[in-house]
Amino acid sequence: MDSLVPAETPPPHAVCVPAPAQGHVNPMLKLAKLLNHKGFHITFVNTEYNHNRLLRSRGPDSLNGTPTFHFEKIPDGLPPSDANVTQDISSLCESTKKTCLAPFRLLLSKLNNTSSSNVPPVTCIVSDCFWSFTLKAAQELNIPNALLCPAGACGFMGFLHYRTLIEKGLVPLKDLSYLTNGYLNTVIDWIPGMEGIKLKDLPTFIRTTDPDDFLMNFCLGEVENARNASALIFNTIYDLEGEILEALSSTYPPIYTIGPLQLLLNHEIPADDNSLSGIKSNLWKEQPGCLEWLDTKESNSVVYVNFGSITVMTKQQLMEFAWGLSNSKVNFLWVIRPDLVIGESAILPPEFVAETKERSLLASWCSQEQVLNHPAVGGFLTHSGWNSTIESLSCGVPMLCWPFLGEQQTNCWFCQNKWGIGLEIESNSNRDEIERWVRELMEGEMGKQIKKKAMEWKSLAQKATTAPNGSSHLNLDKIIEEVLLSSRNSVRT
Repeated sequence: MDSLVPAETPPPHAVCVPAPAQGHVNPMLKLAKLLNHKGFHITFVNTEYNHNRLLRSRGPDSLNGTPTFHFEKIPDGLPPSDANVTQDISSLCESTKKTCLAPFRLLLSKLNNTSSSNVPPVTCIVSDCFWSFTLKAAQELNIPNALLCPAGACGFMGFLHYRTLIEKGLVPLKDLSYLTNGYLNTVIDWIPGMEGIKLKDLPTFIRTTDPDDFLMNFCLGEVENARNASALIFNTIYDLEGEILEALSSTYPPIYTIGPLQLLLNHEIPADDNSLSGIKSNLWKEQPGCLEWLDTKESNSVVYVNFGSITVMTKQQLMEFAWGLSNSKVNFLWVIRPDLVIGESAILPPEFVAETKERSLLASWCSQEQVLNHPAVGGFLTHSGWNSTIESLSCGVPMLCWPFLGEQQTNCWFCQNKWGIGLEIESNSNRDEIERWVRELMEGEMGKQIKKKAMEWKSLAQKATTAPNGSSHLNLDKIIEEVLLSSRNSVRT
């Protein structure tokens, strides 16, 4: 084991707490595995709802963990449910903000009061930056609390500048006509690293007429509250977002970039180490056969389509994407969640299935990183969530971006305008436009240019995570030594 922890008992104990959504659980689990590999005892805390979803998707023994990696759960304050969908974001954030601190305190007390050689006392907390209630509990125990940001630094910066947008009178919107009258094309030229961005490219929760809008104020409050953390962790590389990271570092605690987390995980943990391989985070059951189907396709011939865990669309939008993909004549692997369509089942017409059966695979869920790493995949039609963005970049796969919510718009703008690895599809694109964009991605000159750029970023990401002096590789050790072990080190000295 490549441990940074002194050979003594008890080992340090990190409690890892993601916000309860797929895109937040994924990076936290990867970080927890890295810390466990470095010598930490891990308690991974899900909400009861997501704990039960994991058991359903992974099997009844999937959360048994190991002697040094175990799972706990706390209530989210919402009515009990056996549904297999992402919960309503606004209701979930409002409920957890009000109710989760008390059960989390009880959990920490239980862990400390029953501590033994098997479960040592809690020495640090690593939590989601949008679940900052943990900071109060860490302060009470006088232990460090690092926050992992599930968004990129660009998205975080977008949320942070809600305050200035409000002070300048740019938001909230005067009335609903401002959503369609061109007002959202207002250029914002004073956010560091984002010069030239428009209102429509900033995180979407400012698109409200209500100054008391919960999600707008919640996101602003959480990123401002992150200033009280022991450290901020970003699943990114410094080369990608250096200007923004430098601007944030002037008013925030120490910032550590340790991404892309999957590349770092692959490098740090040997391929023959199977101790944590059974611990996974997909809340939906993965459909078998995706990789085998890709094996039958030529290199760079398949478009992978996945709109993530939260995006929903109308039945008409589903049809436009379906026939746009069909008419492109390109091979495609399309992940269609059961809850993808608003208010009804995501069922495609028989004529579409018959037309595309030789060159398509429709799946309910898959192992995204394995798919993106497959040589047959030549492009990714995505909602531009941060995990999808950094995973696609890690694999050198160019993107068609159809952002839906939150900071996805900001990620999309950076992919197209700053990093050169994506092309934006307008939200109301029809089948002809989608067909044209898919063909451009896979066969056109712009597609070739962004493919070349994506491969350049892939190389930089690999260097950051695998080179002896790679920034992410070094930063993982730094945050352990400088932050997560700080309470033990201060006691020792």
